[in-house]
Amino acid sequence: MKALGDKFEKPKYSFLAMFLHWCFVILFAFGIYKQVDDISQLEDISFFRAEIMFASVFLLFLVFRFFYMTKTQKTSLPDNVPKYQKFAAKFVHFSMYACLVGIAGSGLLIGYFYSLGFRDEFLVTIIIGAHEFFVSVIYWLISIHVIAAIYHRLKNDGVWSSMVPIWKERSTNSKDDGR
Repeated sequence: MKALGDKFEKPKYSFLAMFLHWCFVILFAFGIYKQVDDISQLEDISFFRAEIMFASVFLLFLVFRFFYMTKTQKTSLPDNVPKYQKFAAKFVHFSMYACLVGIAGSGLLIGYFYSLGFRDEFLVTIIIGAHEFFVSVIYWLISIHVIAAIYHRLKNDGVWSSMVPIWKERSTNSKDDGR
């Protein structure tokens, strides 16, 4: 993030990291849009196959993104950020990954047991409950993530500009102020 001036020396995320982030936002939004409203919809074999394919692609994409981000990218949080804030950021990110795996995994389990004929069984009800729990938690985590991003944008510390392609931060050093 050298373009932001001497105040921001943290590296910017790679183009692939930003691309994966925003593709994932779109993929998740599509998943919400096309969600199963009633489990009986799974009786339609083409719908069932589409759901299995979507959940499988979603899960593979998520696993790829997780390993790519953890192995090749570094945090864009400034070094002077308090430890509790770094912990909170890591906790929210890892929790988001866990919930998203839980959503896709429980969805696949629901489909699997449904295909075996377990339609109104206690086990399917438990898995549906877990699926709904993960969905509820991910909404909270995404909200926290977005609020934190906006907080960092308002702080003008370079975190926002490391991942968001719009409303870029400006450097606060004197060279950029025209003084």
